[in-house]
Amino acid sequence: MFTVLLLSSCAELQQVVNNLPQSTGGGFGISNIDIANGLRQALDNGIDKQVTKLTQRDGFYRNQLVKILLPQELRKVDKTLRDIGLSKLADEGLKILNRAAEDAVKEATPIFVSAVKQITFTDARQILLGSDNSATQYLNTKTNRALYAKFNPVINRSFSKVGADRIWSNIIKKYNALPLTNNVNPNLTDYVTQQALKGVYKMIAVEEKQIRTKISSRTSDLLRRVFALQD
Repeated sequence: MFTVLLLSSCAELQQVVNNLPQSTGGGFGISNIDIANGLRQALDNGIDKQVTKLTQRDGFYRNQLVKILLPQELRKVDKTLRDIGLSKLADEGLKILNRAAEDAVKEATPIFVSAVKQITFTDARQILLGSDNSATQYLNTKTNRALYAKFNPVINRSFSKVGADRIWSNIIKKYNALPLTNNVNPNLTDYVTQQALKGVYKMIAVEEKQIRTKISSRTSDLLRRVFALQD
């Protein structure tokens, strides 16, 4: 009987604790405002440190985490070209897909910044106590559609700028002219847009996981206080 009463009292006490107002820092706990600001700072770090890398020359091409490979439909094209001594043309075709993604990612930052500012207090606690990539998932939900709309025309223009449309037209024309091959006609603009988006979110997730799992990556007092709650 005593145990039942004790458990009941503990449950009631926890309810009271949960309903107590949060302090603005220190004191009883950490405020919802601080949690939201900490998550914003963590995401800002990911955008600044990781996404910026993708905008550099070879930011995609030499990063094995996000390097854009050929779509499945074109892998047989790539192999066939290499088999007949056109490896240089195949390499160039792959490289310019990644170049287009680098151009597109330069358009991402303002959209991310806007989404990060919109994190609510309710969202903040759920994100903080979620999985290692909960903040990245939140950002994906809030920005994916807008980023696609922004990336797609940039990638299309980039293809023209770097000659991708001409090079890939030449590659596909050569392949389709070979005997015993099925003609291919992939939508490369859509494919590279989707792959660029995946790369952006993957790199933000890398930074989020670092902050969640490594205290040394929490580079401010706010990050240390906020993420201590999920340790």
